[in-house]
Amino acid sequence: MTTSKNKVVIFLGPPGAGKGTQAERLAHEQQLVKISTGDILRDHVERGTELGQQAGPLMKAGKLVPDDLLMALIRDRLASMDSVRVIFDGFPRTTAQAQELDMLLEELGAPISAVPLLEVPDDLLIARIVERGKTSGRDDDTEAVARERQNVYREQTRPLIDYYAARGHLKTVDGVGTMDEVYSRISSTLN
Repeated sequence: MTTSKNKVVIFLGPPGAGKGTQAERLAHEQQLVKISTGDILRDHVERGTELGQQAGPLMKAGKLVPDDLLMALIRDRLASMDSVRVIFDGFPRTTAQAQELDMLLEELGAPISAVPLLEVPDDLLIARIVERGKTSGRDDDTEAVARERQNVYREQTRPLIDYYAARGHLKTVDGVGTMDEVYSRISSTLN
C-alpha cells in the first residue's frame, strides 16, 4: 500500500449538518470511498443480520452502537482496499473511536488528510432532520429522535473537535447556505 495514494477525510458536525450530502459529492469528485457507518448499519438492519438486530433498537432510540461492532466494520472495509482513499461520514463519534481509528490508519500507512467541521445552528439542524424524515422515509428522523441525537452529539462527539484541533487536522466550515456554497467552502479547506 503506497502512502501517496492514500487520502483520509473525516467529516465532523452534528446530525443534520449535511455531512452525508457533502461527503457524497466530495467522494465522487475526488475518487474517494464514502464510509458511513449509519448507511452500513441501516443496511444490516434492513437485511436482518445479527449486527442489524443488535443495532436496530439502539438506532431507533437515537443511541450510539457499541464501538467494538463499528470498529470491526471499519477494519474490514479499510483492510480490503489497495489504497485507503476514504471519507468518513459520521465516524468516529467519540475520542475512543478516534484513537482506535488513528491506530488502524497508522497500521495501514494512511494518515488523516483533513477533518472538516460543519457548523450549523441547532434550530436549523432539527428542521433539516425532520424535513429529511418526510422525504427519505427514514423512520428515525423525527423531532424527538433529532433532539436526542443533538444531546448525544454534545455529550459524546463534541470532544472530537478538541481532539482533532490539537492534532492540526480540524478545518471549521460554515454549514449554512446552499449545497454549492457549503461544498465550495469545504473544497477550499481541503486544498
